[in-house]
Amino acid sequence: MTVRVASLGECMMELRHRGPTALDLAFGGDTLNTAVYLARLGPAAGLAVDYVTALGDDPYSEAMLAMWTGERIGTGLVARLPGRLPGLYAIRTDKKGERSFYYWRSAAAARDMLEGASGEKILTALASYAWIYLSGITLSILAAAPRARLMRALIEARKAGAKIVFDPNYRPRGWPDPAKARAAFTEILKLADLALPSFSDEKLLFGDPDPNATAMRMRDLGVAEVVVKNADEPCLVVTSGGETQVFGQLVPQPVDTTAAGDSFNAAYLASRIKGARPAEAAAAGHVLAAEVIRHPGAVIPKTAMPSAETVFG
Repeated sequence: MTVRVASLGECMMELRHRGPTALDLAFGGDTLNTAVYLARLGPAAGLAVDYVTALGDDPYSEAMLAMWTGERIGTGLVARLPGRLPGLYAIRTDKKGERSFYYWRSAAAARDMLEGASGEKILTALASYAWIYLSGITLSILAAAPRARLMRALIEARKAGAKIVFDPNYRPRGWPDPAKARAAFTEILKLADLALPSFSDEKLLFGDPDPNATAMRMRDLGVAEVVVKNADEPCLVVTSGGETQVFGQLVPQPVDTTAAGDSFNAAYLASRIKGARPAEAAAAGHVLAAEVIRHPGAVIPKTAMPSAETVFG
């Protein structure tokens, strides 16, 4: 039986520099990136993924839908809001492959994905999924009222058997102040079955001194399984069965670290759905992330995608 996964968030138009004034257009966003890599691994893992968001009725929204359909991502829960547009961001990368983001997204359609009849359809449908994936960026684009509605829907979905997966993915510009982000993350972590934080984000937001402190804080909130990513350091996997560090592949000169964490999350979740143990799933995450950062952009070409056998080991 196919396991159904919903990924909630925002896809934006991505402008990537080819030179000082030359730009390439692509589409990306943290939860969309994860959805793409999940879909590519889906046949081997026995899963199917739907992307949940809102778009406009413009040519760029149509192009996004075409891209997602081409990646075998379900779009039945994509709300269409007439007259609205997707958000936009630009990426600049330095000589080490580290990136800086610049956003134009204050009026993006995704901010209203849970409004009106289409929003009610989304909230009701969440209970039909086995896994629900979202991030701190998903929460940051929602106003207080729709965010509260989402929390209530997640509670109902969990009662129906869904597992909640959360990557905090803290971006300061998305929040009016850190306290509101801390409150929102703490609230959803109390519902999460699996958390996939990055240590650098947690250190910035919560002041965690080390990855173990991040994992213990989340475990204390009731998260059964925590995987703390830590850039090119080993990730820390903590469950009721104990904790372990899982080393990744060294990539001496990464081209672009965009979506390293997003792709790790996809391979980790696909592996767990496939039946792998947490440490094995973390190893799969490292394999995919190592390949992704060898290429520019958030979503690497299908021709560069490692095989499922390579990812899952």
